Amino acid sequence: MKLKVKNFNVKINNKDILNNININFKKNSIHALIGPSGCGKSTFLKSINRMNDLIDKFTFDGNIFLDDKNIYDIDEVSLRKKVGMVFQKATPFPKSIFENVAYGLRIHGIKDKKFINKKVKESLKASALWDEVKDKLNSSALNLSGGQQQRLCIARTIAVNPDVILMDEPCSALDPISTFKIEDLIQKLKRKYTIVLVTHNMQQAKRVSDFTSFFLNGHVIESGKTNQIFLNPKKEKTESYISGRFG
Repeated sequence: MKLKVKNFNVKINNKDILNNININFKKNSIHALIGPSGCGKSTFLKSINRMNDLIDKFTFDGNIFLDDKNIYDIDEVSLRKKVGMVFQKATPFPKSIFENVAYGLRIHGIKDKKFINKKVKESLKASALWDEVKDKLNSSALNLSGGQQQRLCIARTIAVNPDVILMDEPCSALDPISTFKIEDLIQKLKRKYTIVLVTHNMQQAKRVSDFTSFFLNGHVIESGKTNQIFLNPKKEKTESYISGRFG
């Protein structure tokens, strides 16, 4: 599934938020979006699955293509099945662990119990959570630790077989051990999915991503392979940011 953003601009309340964004996301890769707070990263991420449509006075122009089809020509439900989202704070539903993962399948009209059972197990295994929860699938998801809840949200996302997974600072509220587990999981998931990761953590971007785009004041200053961005940035602003001179 190819994801391509071309000449994309966003205004909210008539204020410029994103300016002329052009990024091609490579299939089965992890693409990190870095930059200081308020630079437009999360707004951009939420544009990819049209969550920003819910914001009052949100306007845009330009194009986001999913396999050469403009996302605004795809209905939101179908789009969000193809483009899943994992948020900064884990957002489990006040339901059982099993029903959290089965939720998306049921929403999309799947009723076959055998199929749902199979997909729940597969998704929990793929999110490295199965061994920890297999004996308490009927327990409340709210009883899980923060790291487990985040992996559960990832399981819920992949249960509906998306092509792209958007992650908005998925480790920012987690301890180092949970962060390591999520980072390890993200790297395994890229075998099957294209992942777009917003992170404030420069070390995390260096550790897990294949490509990096540096955002500043609503512009993409520089985009490229992660090693090149961190070891040999072409733009002075990029070098200043990754070396900690601002941000």
